[in-house]
Amino acid sequence: MTKQLRFTTETLTPLFKSSIGFDRLVNEFFNDPGFTNAQTGYPPYNISKDNDDIYEITLAVAGFKKTDIDIELENGTLIITGKSEVLDSGEKEYLHKGIAERNFVRTFKLAEYVEVKKASLEDGILRVSLFRNIPEAMKPQSIDIS
Repeated sequence: MTKQLRFTTETLTPLFKSSIGFDRLVNEFFNDPGFTNAQTGYPPYNISKDNDDIYEITLAVAGFKKTDIDIELENGTLIITGKSEVLDSGEKEYLHKGIAERNFVRTFKLAEYVEVKKASLEDGILRVSLFRNIPEAMKPQSIDIS
């Protein structure tokens, strides 16, 4: 029997002792409908980080063409939708059917200043490159003492 963890803003009170301004982030996180609604495991994906400012989302989308996939960015949420044109006509009898060939929607909440750099589809792998573009005014500065 597994115990489900429930996080609330009260359980994160120790976080607020040593941080300032993250309350908005926590509220957005817990009020995001995509967070509470469990997504299916399809299609499988990876999220990688090349260095501090470059990320990549990789989805296994075998059988999908470029025209079957739509990528949108809306209010800081990256939405990847796939609509399969393959319909099971019932003409074949499958002894094993392991290729999903079904529609999907994957959503990813992006942090502030994260931008989509490019997207590519090759050999059934969709790669979405992301870049964190922090404005100069937000980067660390050295202050001279006079």
